[in-house]
Amino acid sequence: MAFEGLSEKLNETFKRLRGKGRLTESDVKAGLREVRLALLEADVSYKVVKDFIARVTDRCVGSDVLESLTPAQQIVKIVNQELTELMGGSNARLATASKGPTVVMMVGLQGAGKTTNCAKLAGLMRRQYGKRPLLVACDVYRPAAIKQLQVVGQQLDIPVFEMGQGDPVNIAREALKYASDHGNDIVFLDTAGRLHIDEQLMDELKSIKENIHPHEILLVVDAMTGQDAVNAATAFDEALGIDGVLLTKLDGDARGGAALSIRAATGKPIKFVGTGEKLDMIELFHPERMASRILGMGDMLTFIEKAEQQYDEKQAKKLEEKLRKNRLTLSDYLDQLEQLQKMGDLSQIASMLPGGLGKSFDASQIDEKQMVHSKAIIQSMTMKERENPQILNASRKRRIAAGCGLEVVDVNRLLKAFEAMQQMTKAMTKGKMRGMGSLMGGMGGGFGGCTINLVKDELYDNFIATAKKRFNEKYGHEPKVYEVVISDGSRRLE
Repeated sequence: MAFEGLSEKLNETFKRLRGKGRLTESDVKAGLREVRLALLEADVSYKVVKDFIARVTDRCVGSDVLESLTPAQQIVKIVNQELTELMGGSNARLATASKGPTVVMMVGLQGAGKTTNCAKLAGLMRRQYGKRPLLVACDVYRPAAIKQLQVVGQQLDIPVFEMGQGDPVNIAREALKYASDHGNDIVFLDTAGRLHIDEQLMDELKSIKENIHPHEILLVVDAMTGQDAVNAATAFDEALGIDGVLLTKLDGDARGGAALSIRAATGKPIKFVGTGEKLDMIELFHPERMASRILGMGDMLTFIEKAEQQYDEKQAKKLEEKLRKNRLTLSDYLDQLEQLQKMGDLSQIASMLPGGLGKSFDASQIDEKQMVHSKAIIQSMTMKERENPQILNASRKRRIAAGCGLEVVDVNRLLKAFEAMQQMTKAMTKGKMRGMGSLMGGMGGGFGGCTINLVKDELYDNFIATAKKRFNEKYGHEPKVYEVVISDGSRRLE
């Protein structure tokens, strides 16, 4: 997981600061020394770290922190703000054409994932913005480069324009004519890469730029190469003048030094990040959200966005009605498993939960193969068996196990898990496990001994008062309440 090591070290440092209560200037400086070491260990360049710590120190040793009732929280707030600025401040979008198709020129070294992420980005543009993308095969040197682009294009149902091993400039020119004639409003040029930066590569890219005039030049770099990614970004920017960076394999880089260094080193923003091997695992890069993840504050906005992409309102209403009547079936269970899988890697989803909730939700303990097995078992059942699992006798279980290639013990395990979920929903409908999210028109969910609640402004005061009262009546003390602004850069209110 990206930034895992950095996140753990920073949170340990802030935990020690919180334990001190009131802080002296020496406490702050000692804490920031730990922050500096954590950043250097994360492979952030020395100059970037030096400048970052200098800015944070200037703000932290002032009266606003030392005289604050919660100085450690103030330091976290300052570090969060400076991390956000270090990575670009806010999300930078692709430039678009005012007339005709938008042309995005994808450049980079071989092995960075340029061709695959070219298709990923085209898929994202269609999925989120309703664009009609066209992929263009301008890499005429690498063996099977054209075929690779055609394969990923076919998987995403995105058209690919190619003219074989011809002149890349001419291919790009003809592709634009094709896009105009066929209604494609965004064109992605998959250009040739090299194993290293050389004059021949740059001359060809400059020729395409001068003749085609792309609206956006996007550099694809591999996050796992660390500072080499920063060096490549600097070299391409000096030679070509890039507009932004697509950082691939961020999920495989536990340090995150490239993401923290590129903007500071080049002045060019990271616009997109690849978060996995699947063709839908690409997202807009939000510096404020990434800073929140690094500091253990979670990323609820991205979490909500991922959930909304898989959210079916009609299906949700049906499920709600079944939950009220305690009529949850194995078909419903199957639907929930499929929606959970569509949201992506469970460890990534867990990292978006705030306040250390991601750690309490240990995704590593969830066997994704088990989820596949559960789906296979349910799919081997008849509709009658899914609706009435109590009819599953020994002979039916043996048939189901044989049908999905598993054992009877696996069928029994699934039925036991489903029964436990039924008991839980039954308790909830009877009010025995009622969460605060159901109060006063709020919407919420429970995680690891706490609830997250989304409440309208006009209902907020009454909601908090009621929640505190009911909690106190049941447990004999008031709950801790953390007010959070839900926006780009969600943060705790001081």
